[in-house]
Amino acid sequence: MSERTLVVDHLKLSYEGLFNASELYNIISSWFYEKGWDWYEKMNQELVTPSGKQIRWLFEPWKNISDYYKLVMAIKIHILDVKQVEVEHEGQKIKLDHGVIRITFDGYVVSDRKGKWTNKPFTWFLSIIFEKYFFREHYSKFELWIKSDVDDLHQKIKSYLNVFKYTYQH
Repeated sequence: MSERTLVVDHLKLSYEGLFNASELYNIISSWFYEKGWDWYEKMNQELVTPSGKQIRWLFEPWKNISDYYKLVMAIKIHILDVKQVEVEHEGQKIKLDHGVIRITFDGYVVSDRKGKWTNKPFTWFLSIIFEKYFFREHYSKFELWIKSDVDDLHQKIKSYLNVFKYTYQH
């Protein structure tokens, strides 16, 4: 069994205001595509309530970085009380979503991604020795890599959400 080490623990992003939910989804998925990650959408739920739509997305994309290691990012997105509103921008009316967005990012380095070294006690012991003493420098690079990618995506989403500074009519 592979060992998953948590590197980025619950980096949070909250936002309340205007956005486009489908555009937000496309920005996140295209970011992973551009960076060469494999896309995995674990959950995509939408619930319509009297207070507005409730949307839950759970993405767990991964990137194989060697025969032994892979990076995994877990992104939980909960969008609350989504209502569609009309906004006037440069003389044109456009429809946007208004609601609360809560995003949590986790980043992992997974060792023995194929599970070859953990099926026997001796090879499992060897894998631990190699990881702790021989591959420590490689592992440190992979930790920096996942931290950098999580931060990059976090900043991309933040800058996208800061675009919507229009006033709207209820």
